[in-house]
Amino acid sequence: MSTSLSGLKILLADDHAIVRMGFRLLLEGAGAVVTGEAGSGEEALRLFGELAPDVLVMDVSMPGIGGLAALERLSARHPGARVLMLSAHQDALIPVRALKAGAIGYLCKRCLPDEFLQAVRQVSRQRRYLDPELAQQVALAQISGTAHPAETLTEKEFTVFLQLAQGRSVNQVAQDFHLSASTIGTHLYHIKQKLNASNAAELAVIAMRSGLMEA
Repeated sequence: MSTSLSGLKILLADDHAIVRMGFRLLLEGAGAVVTGEAGSGEEALRLFGELAPDVLVMDVSMPGIGGLAALERLSARHPGARVLMLSAHQDALIPVRALKAGAIGYLCKRCLPDEFLQAVRQVSRQRRYLDPELAQQVALAQISGTAHPAETLTEKEFTVFLQLAQGRSVNQVAQDFHLSASTIGTHLYHIKQKLNASNAAELAVIAMRSGLMEA
């Protein structure tokens, strides 16, 4: 069944050019107009302000501040933004965070093309769309609240945790977030306390076991 997106203005944010090209072909084939492409969270924020798209399709994992932190900043600057978040990870923790941060839709990149187009259309109409394969996990995570230790982290701590788990240094994360190294160091201290981790390597293991990062 074809999904018409006639006239919708879409901004794509993903750090893989070939992935963006695939999305562009799908969207334009359904009648949408891709008005811009971003390769990082910072670029997505800048282009959103310039282009005012109907929908922002943004990957969770990108260089710099990443998709989640970009989503938080976008929601603060543009409360009415319609955002569909995408991820390669099938885990309930990130969708719960993304929805809390202001995303209207969340989809796993393993989805079929028709499902992707359906999600874009639903989000353009301000209707919540959640990957069917994740819906039950997300519902259970929201009910239990603390299904995973990382749920105890604040929004800022969680985004910092993801960056540090990927091997970035305190100074690199501080630069990306425009914060002092001591502030990131304080976040790191609380993250390690809450997750019972002693170093960055253990944070990476926790992230991989939680499905937040690929091994």
